[in-house]
Amino acid sequence: MKDGTQTMTGEETARQRKPRSPNAPPNANGHHVSAIPAKNSDIVYQDLRRDIISMKLVPGTAIHEKEITQRYGISRTPVREAVLRLAEDRLIDVIPKSGTFVARIPLSMVREAIVARHALEAVTVREATLKASESQFMELGAIIQRQRERAEAGEEEAFHKADDDFHAAIAAAGRLAGIWDLIQQIRIQIERYRRLTLPQPGRMLKVVGEHEAILDAMKRREPDEAVNCMAYHLNKLQLDIAVFRDLWPNYFLFDPALDSELLAN
Repeated sequence: MKDGTQTMTGEETARQRKPRSPNAPPNANGHHVSAIPAKNSDIVYQDLRRDIISMKLVPGTAIHEKEITQRYGISRTPVREAVLRLAEDRLIDVIPKSGTFVARIPLSMVREAIVARHALEAVTVREATLKASESQFMELGAIIQRQRERAEAGEEEAFHKADDDFHAAIAAAGRLAGIWDLIQQIRIQIERYRRLTLPQPGRMLKVVGEHEAILDAMKRREPDEAVNCMAYHLNKLQLDIAVFRDLWPNYFLFDPALDSELLAN
């Protein structure tokens, strides 16, 4: 430059730049970034949890901690912390001298979660039927239309997101949004099982029809009918368990003392 100030080339700048710690949090592309507040263990936990619940990692899949450390460019400690948290969630099994694996789906927990969800969603749909505004009914109708479009396009992930939006919007219309947050906490194992049902031919469009029946009862301000339609919708999960357990027996953890009645219904 004319004033005598020197400029550095890109190579010189890179040499003077402070090297990042090997434990710097990774971004979505696996590269290090310095401004992400989340802990490494939280990032690994959330990523693995999402992949397990979505069934991208199916039950029985081996989890290799060394491979994860290399993928994220972090040390073994945060990976171990994430794995232990997932073990507490019953999403991962750590078996001494054998390895670490994605846990099978415990049918007993599926049963309990279905019962709890039935009770909670009966409350939210009843209240929403009594309290929802016309604009909220329109919002629910728009979500159902989005679901139909995603079902017809075979887009399972987008369909699943719209499905969640529908149930969350019902809770919000009933001024009970916190109950949907509670449902989110208890339905982890249901979600893994439910992801198996979506590829079933015609299943997504059946769900759309069930949602339309729920909304129709709500718009007619018939809370008992809305509750019954919701119960029918949620009962499909329980009625199909025996079918999917037979299709993928290695995906489920079956306790004869607890689960025989569930499979018989």
